[in-house]
Amino acid sequence: MKVVSVIGIRGFPGVQGGVEMHCENIYTRMHKNYRLRIYRRRPYLTEVSARKFKNTEYVDLPSTRIKGLEAVIHSFFAAIHIIFHRPDAVHIHNIGPGMFAPLIKMFRIPIILTYHSPNYEHKKWGRLSRAILKLSEKISLSCASKVIFVNSFQREKLGEKVLAKSVFIPNGINKTKIGRSTGSLRTLGIESRDFILSVGRLTPEKGFEYLVEAVNKLDEVKHLVIAGASDHDNSYFKMLKQLDWNDKVIFTGFTQGEDLRQLYSHARLYVLSSVNEGFPLVLLEAMSYQLPLVVTDIPATHLIQLPEDNYVEVANSDALAEGISNALKKDFQLQHYDLKDYNWDSIAKQTLDVYRQVLEK
Repeated sequence: MKVVSVIGIRGFPGVQGGVEMHCENIYTRMHKNYRLRIYRRRPYLTEVSARKFKNTEYVDLPSTRIKGLEAVIHSFFAAIHIIFHRPDAVHIHNIGPGMFAPLIKMFRIPIILTYHSPNYEHKKWGRLSRAILKLSEKISLSCASKVIFVNSFQREKLGEKVLAKSVFIPNGINKTKIGRSTGSLRTLGIESRDFILSVGRLTPEKGFEYLVEAVNKLDEVKHLVIAGASDHDNSYFKMLKQLDWNDKVIFTGFTQGEDLRQLYSHARLYVLSSVNEGFPLVLLEAMSYQLPLVVTDIPATHLIQLPEDNYVEVANSDALAEGISNALKKDFQLQHYDLKDYNWDSIAKQTLDVYRQVLEK
């Protein structure tokens, strides 16, 4: 059985992040075809991370939580380990870890790259970090035998050479069932349909500051629940707390499993306030629970066709407040979205096709 090494993620299961969720869903469906060697970052692993899957092995390496160094240090260690253990192929997730692709390619190990998002557009990075990420993008795309884009708009921006060796495969969503239990809600002091929900890491590209400002302007909003934890430090979280002058926001930290299911099942409205996204998995999750939506008008939210009145101007708290107010004026009804193109089984099969193309050359 051929071995494929996976780098560029913090790990799974039980690790916060859209890319981590993406990997957990595709690799747990691909283990019958390949032996998967998953490189994980020790500081992010949880008790849940001990769960194992057939034909999947974990290589847990040191890393750091220092912004700007985390991916670099871990990817370097992973690249060295790969050189000595010589898998049949390497699958790199995102452009930052791709800076070590030439080192891997030097040993004639084919590389598959999944381009999740242009990280250099994220507000958290300074000028030097953005320049390094731009360089990593060029290196990654140049060294990859095949490139998978989760965002078709990003694929179209990168020229004919990239188009010729790339494919668009979107993110997916698991089948969900709306739950009736409310134990987690009672713990948070909220009731069914009396709160707005938003889910994601507490990082500036998620635009939570505009959302917190927006709900504090609206008398009709009783509670906003933000389910997610900080990435590296708490400065952004502290800023969000300061903006919550009416004490309307409940920060739950990293939330998963039944607790997250209850939040999705009982929210009145889902709001995605991001200023930058690759392909927002949390939006698909909200749609799978049939929630009404308010989303910022960015390219990633147009990958899924939504009614025009769901969109509001990006990075604008007044526009968000108006969109939320208009949505709450309508009687609550479960929405029916067409999600047939976002099936993880189909996405895993498409990814397997890419592996075959690379490994059969």
